Amino acid sequence: MSIGEISSTPVTRFLDECGVSYRFFRHSGAVHSLEQAARERGQRPEQIVRSIVFRLSHGGFVMVLVAGEKQVSWQALRHHLGTSRISMATETEVLEVTGYALGAVSPFGTKHPLRILVDRGVYQENEISIGSGVRYTTVIMLREDFLRALGQVEVGEFVQSELAG
Repeated sequence: MSIGEISSTPVTRFLDECGVSYRFFRHSGAVHSLEQAARERGQRPEQIVRSIVFRLSHGGFVMVLVAGEKQVSWQALRHHLGTSRISMATETEVLEVTGYALGAVSPFGTKHPLRILVDRGVYQENEISIGSGVRYTTVIMLREDFLRALGQVEVGEFVQSELAG
């Protein structure tokens, strides 16, 4: 099935079941950068929410949601989780845990329940876009709808400060 034929994904089915409003967006082809994705969606890069999966040293996984090009602060994440060792999940682990390939990961409709941490910066935008579960497609939604779909999550400061570079 080509990208142009896709009209439903695990994420859109989850959002439909929850009665949450969104707009489904298909890119016309491969996406090579955050800036390209934002431009094609009519958004700014900081409106794109990235879902990053980490492996915990004692087993299990956690997903961190960050806005745009922001980088996760390993120190802040370790402190919040109360552990000294974490690592990014491998591509295979991400697929096994979420059911989604890299570039399409979303906190919605994951294969296995995950602890979700949301950086406060995600809530600064009125409209965001996030992975739909299928590469080169996304769901665009209002912040209020995003919050309703997320449900109970942990909110904190999980990105590097601008000064830290």
